[in-house]
Amino acid sequence: MPDLPNEKSYADGKILQHATDGVGVITFNNPDKRNAMSLEMWEGFGEALTALRDDDAVRVVILRGAGGKAFVSGADISQFEKSRHNAAASEEYARRSVAQRALLADYPKPTIACIQGFCLGGGMQVAMLADIRLAAQGSQFGIPAAKLGIAYGFDGLKHLVSLVGPSWARLLMYTGMRIDSAEALRIGLVERVFPEGELWGETMAIAETISQNAPLAIKAAKITIAQVLKDESARDMGAIKTIGTACMDSADFREGRQAFMEKRKPKFSGR
Repeated sequence: MPDLPNEKSYADGKILQHATDGVGVITFNNPDKRNAMSLEMWEGFGEALTALRDDDAVRVVILRGAGGKAFVSGADISQFEKSRHNAAASEEYARRSVAQRALLADYPKPTIACIQGFCLGGGMQVAMLADIRLAAQGSQFGIPAAKLGIAYGFDGLKHLVSLVGPSWARLLMYTGMRIDSAEALRIGLVERVFPEGELWGETMAIAETISQNAPLAIKAAKITIAQVLKDESARDMGAIKTIGTACMDSADFREGRQAFMEKRKPKFSGR
């Protein structure tokens, strides 16, 4: 994937952030370890997410891995003796890393995981939290928790089951097997698969399309889909009504109507 100019860095350069023309990009930049995530990288990831969340010019965020060999290959196992050697240490590690993933789970802007190469363990958690997953041909997916003797968290399994169903979740978790991008597409783990050389261009094309659409309408879709996935008793129908009203009263709705009548491309402001 191409380098991007004027990137901000976090976690000693192992997390990179870039934004241009409404599209934000976060790069996991630890290619020597196939972008395995250290605790410092998790926290840098949270900082980058927050910065792009708070940038009103950014309308969609892409997540990608550096080096072309991996999206994220999981946690940095070399840190386990220090940070996850027993239950108490693992609980502290989980607390700090889960806080960053929670930012992604509740992210107010659309997110796209651009996956080339290995997407394993914690990388699967990140990818599953994204709104859309796009993969290169030949990419590899898996959760090797059973081969390491650790328990995969509730949230990660919840998202896995919601995407692929309980039977495939059991097969993946019990065996620790890896599947390729073609199988991932077949079972619903990813939405689209492209040749390696086309993945970045296709991802940017989708992101640019999203960035040019009405932000409030996209926010309404994101909120409503999130509520659909909840148990009926837990749904916040008021949130759906509020964002629906905001759309109907927005300047963007007026712009959309006028652009349609004038047969031109609308210019949405997010208001």
